[in-house]
Amino acid sequence: MYSAIRLTSFRTIVLLSLLCMSVSKLWAADPPPAYEGRRLYVSYCQLCHGTDGKGGGPLAVAMDISPADLTTTVRSRSDTILTKIITGRGRQTITGRDRHNLLSDAMPEWKNIFNKSQIKSLIAYLRFMSTAKFKLQGDPQIGMKLYQQYCYVCHGTEGDGDGIMIDLIGIAPMDHTNPNETNALSNDDIVKSILDGKGRFMPAWRGILSQSDAEALVSYIRLLAH
Repeated sequence: MYSAIRLTSFRTIVLLSLLCMSVSKLWAADPPPAYEGRRLYVSYCQLCHGTDGKGGGPLAVAMDISPADLTTTVRSRSDTILTKIITGRGRQTITGRDRHNLLSDAMPEWKNIFNKSQIKSLIAYLRFMSTAKFKLQGDPQIGMKLYQQYCYVCHGTEGDGDGIMIDLIGIAPMDHTNPNETNALSNDDIVKSILDGKGRFMPAWRGILSQSDAEALVSYIRLLAH
């Protein structure tokens, strides 16, 4: 019996140690690319391209310019070309035309503003905007904080379903980085799962999280898949 108590205590210590390590890893992790890209888009691009990316931002209206509709033009261009368009560096290999202003004469050069990582993140968000099946209903910044507080233990710090609990209780959480899984569910479907629970192991968070909290989480989850 004494050995059993010692074994239980040992397992408890190991669990607490793993949780502490997981928390440290969590706060050290970089934000998901599309999440960071959205932050950059809101700060630098939204004034012209609009919240929906279609080019109807307030600054574009005031200046009487026509920014590109990013929900369509981005789809046909590679990351390399988009990088050159954003930075203004490089020329087309066929026509020799400057990449800068390829989409719009009013497009600024951002080469001295964004670093390589930021450009990749911005492109990730542009890809999301041009292909997303569902809108972002809530604030993903709030969603990330809530995810870190309530979801990562099962779904993992990166959202890939590799949380610390999977080995402890033998569960297989949804991989939130897989768009094939997340796109199969509407925003309302995921909100309902968060608030009311689903299956044996997905707990109900109603009473702890509000409707707006759940919507913020869904928005963050959508960005995790890009």
